[in-house]
Amino acid sequence: MNAPSSPTPLLQVQGVTLQYRTEQHLVTATYRVSFDVHDADRFVLLGPSGCGKSTLLKAVGGYMAPTEGGMKLKGLPIRAPGADRVFVFQEFDQLLPWKTVKQNVIFALEASGKMRGKAAEGQAMRYIEKVNLTKFADSYPHTLSGGMKQRVAIARTLAYDPKILLLDEPFGALDALTREGMQDELLRLWQATRKTVVMVTHDVNEAVYLSGRVLVMSQRPGRIVQEFPVTIDRSGEREVTVLNDDFNHLRNEVWLSVRRQAGANPGASGAAREA
Repeated sequence: MNAPSSPTPLLQVQGVTLQYRTEQHLVTATYRVSFDVHDADRFVLLGPSGCGKSTLLKAVGGYMAPTEGGMKLKGLPIRAPGADRVFVFQEFDQLLPWKTVKQNVIFALEASGKMRGKAAEGQAMRYIEKVNLTKFADSYPHTLSGGMKQRVAIARTLAYDPKILLLDEPFGALDALTREGMQDELLRLWQATRKTVVMVTHDVNEAVYLSGRVLVMSQRPGRIVQEFPVTIDRSGEREVTVLNDDFNHLRNEVWLSVRRQAGANPGASGAAREA
């Protein structure tokens, strides 16, 4: 009897090399990167600053084309941005300042043609409730904290119902306590929605705490050096999880992998990085 075939990946990145030009150089950001992301994955790209993580995320979003290799979403080549992929960035100024929380979420739905009127309002309020901001639905962005603004941005993204959430260090500008709260919020939302998440971070603790899989990249040009499946028990409180021996063992392994890349001689492959 033949073994059952594994499901087709939602996202396939196949031998992708990415380059962009500055005033002085043609920069090779990533070199022949390959990985698959399956439906409902929490997939984290981790590596030293400048290793091409965010550039790779932009390419998944359809904002730049690979120099070599290709990307497929649901088996179809990614050639341009689409409503099936939505970004959340670390900047707080992602909201329209003249619109309330509810109006910001409704605007995204109506401007995209996803839905209008009462249907859009109902969808907006459902996801505003999911991020625990119902009491602030009629508030304007300038009255919100940084963490609250990020929750609005995530609510807007989820209401849009994309195939994949692309998160580019979304909590990087937050203070430590707010950042931890947002990490817990993201996990709770993932458990409620099972949305596929592809996230970029340089924070090892965040990567291990949030992910189902961590992919470590090398110094630029970014290459895949190691993948870590994350199977830690998150059924208890955060404090229990992060003090667990399994969590700490995995975190240390990932940290050592990233540290080896960060400590690599940056001049050794200069010709490969900048042609």
